[in-house]
Amino acid sequence: MRLDPLYRATFTTPESWSVELEGADGVEGQLFLIAEGRSEGRLSARLRAANYPRRRTDGTLLPDSRGALETDDGAVILYSWQGYAREGSGGARELVGAVMHVTDDPRYAWLNTAVCALGGEVRPQPGGDGFEVAVEVAEVVWEGTGYTSLQEAASSSPSREI
Repeated sequence: MRLDPLYRATFTTPESWSVELEGADGVEGQLFLIAEGRSEGRLSARLRAANYPRRRTDGTLLPDSRGALETDDGAVILYSWQGYAREGSGGARELVGAVMHVTDDPRYAWLNTAVCALGGEVRPQPGGDGFEVAVEVAEVVWEGTGYTSLQEAASSSPSREI
């Protein structure tokens, strides 16, 4: 398996809302954010999205984003992204996740069965007014395992002691 770069997206969250829910195990949060930005690469496009992440009691965010990419050549590609926004270094949050796309444009129909990996970071904007986000999205390309049988695959896997 390999990762083929697909696009890099940068966006801000100019509008957001949140609620905090206090429970026996701590405080959880639910957020709703509007995202606006652009992607560049194999998909150069205007990006618009909504994210409905949950913040766990340990502070980890679970992004649940749905959006649209309006490509420079006129296609509409919808996407769904889930993952983690975890504490990183220097005050930024690290983003990791999986992205799926869907379109009715024949030029991009290959995206309808592609699975993509996402990595990036979230930084608070100066003045505390929203966030700046930069992510890289890559297609996960299947190249086969190289094994001729399941038995071969099992015997070559590292053993773990419990």
